[in-house]
Amino acid sequence: MTELLKDLTPRQIVAELDQYIIGQHDAKRNVAIALRNRWRRMNSPADMQHEITPNNILMIGATGVGKTEIARRLAKIADAPFIKVEASKFTEVGYVGRDVESMVRDLVEQSVNMVRSAKKEAVQVRAQQLVEDAILDILIPSVKPVTTNGQVGFENEYKGDSDAELNERTRERFREKIRSGEMDDRKIDIDVQQSQTPNIGVMGGSVDDLSMMNIQEMIGNMMPKRGKKRKVTIAEARTILLEEEAAKLIDMDEVKEEAIRKAEDAGIIFIDEIDKVASARSGNGGGGPDVSREGVQRDLLPIVEGSAVNTKYGVIHTDHILFIAAGAFHVAKPSDLIPELQGRFPIRVELQSLSEDDFYHILKEPRNALTKQYEAMLESEEVKLTFDDDALRELARIAFEVNGEVENIGARRLQTVLSHLMNDFMFDIPDVIGANAHVVVTKELVNEKLNGLVKNRDLSQFIL
Repeated sequence: MTELLKDLTPRQIVAELDQYIIGQHDAKRNVAIALRNRWRRMNSPADMQHEITPNNILMIGATGVGKTEIARRLAKIADAPFIKVEASKFTEVGYVGRDVESMVRDLVEQSVNMVRSAKKEAVQVRAQQLVEDAILDILIPSVKPVTTNGQVGFENEYKGDSDAELNERTRERFREKIRSGEMDDRKIDIDVQQSQTPNIGVMGGSVDDLSMMNIQEMIGNMMPKRGKKRKVTIAEARTILLEEEAAKLIDMDEVKEEAIRKAEDAGIIFIDEIDKVASARSGNGGGGPDVSREGVQRDLLPIVEGSAVNTKYGVIHTDHILFIAAGAFHVAKPSDLIPELQGRFPIRVELQSLSEDDFYHILKEPRNALTKQYEAMLESEEVKLTFDDDALRELARIAFEVNGEVENIGARRLQTVLSHLMNDFMFDIPDVIGANAHVVVTKELVNEKLNGLVKNRDLSQFIL
């Protein structure tokens, strides 16, 4: 991970984000600096590494302007464990709801999956050889030289060697057929290991998620693993056995240690809807739901400040996890958060509302632009789809106008508008519009299909 970040300068990180997200340069700069600071910390003198804490970021902006996408893409660039949670799903201890520590456990789970996948890739070649041997043992059991009373006689030795050689040549021929896929449809019987972990419920008391997981894992380990015979094709057998063989070659203790380290040094937790747990504090102290909201903030505080959290893979320290919080802050203000929590998000970034011109660029430029997604889907039906530049401008204008009249949901409005435009085509392909057709979306077509969307406000209120 350190080597990966070494090659990513803040400018390169922003350039990578630009390929997927339009605008919001201030937010991109700040997350790029935060990511680069991780490499700087890990390459600082050992006595200072523990002292350097991440600059957590608070993103302020309306829905659909790119807050979540920036954080998610940042994690992909850094190959870092990433988890997104909604602050509104947590409630303070003693109330019904999720415990705030569960987000750290989810992060560790994500980290374990990432490390396990990387380790599987590393042992893939060896695992494939073992799988081939296992399938060959089922198809053509290996022959051992014939012996008499523990002694190898001349006649028997000669006969045994020739049988063994013939057997080996046959196995090699079949190995080539398995590799080339000639035998993929042939069925064989394999033994599949089945985990006997039971689903356990506890009556008469509350048990937290971690304790329940530990109880289930402990009982699962005590119960014997059963083998089950399955009749599958060689292609299916290869997939099933590859998982088993790869798992045997991986040292899970090493995976757990590396995953904990990766989550601590590179983990990113994105806390969305942070404004939902903020409330304007009045002189009378408030009451009702406000108490619970402040309780959630106080429960979040130690996690963001840095604390030790128990997980089923070991203890994780949250001191160097990067926390990115986000909220629209339509009703509440960032200053309505408790002062201690405000202090833990020193970098505040205000994301700009998207303009009509931004919508046009969102439709045209990103690697994963909606227009490119529709082109790829229709390409699977052997139908070519192209959008005129004027059509993209008109789509952007309509989306911007609908946002202004109904509810501003940012770039998500483009999905609604484009879906409304393309639905007839998506329904008619391939029955009416066959293969090798060429669909061109023009400005006139956009106006024809979406004309009523803006004018009829009674209709538009039912559209997202």
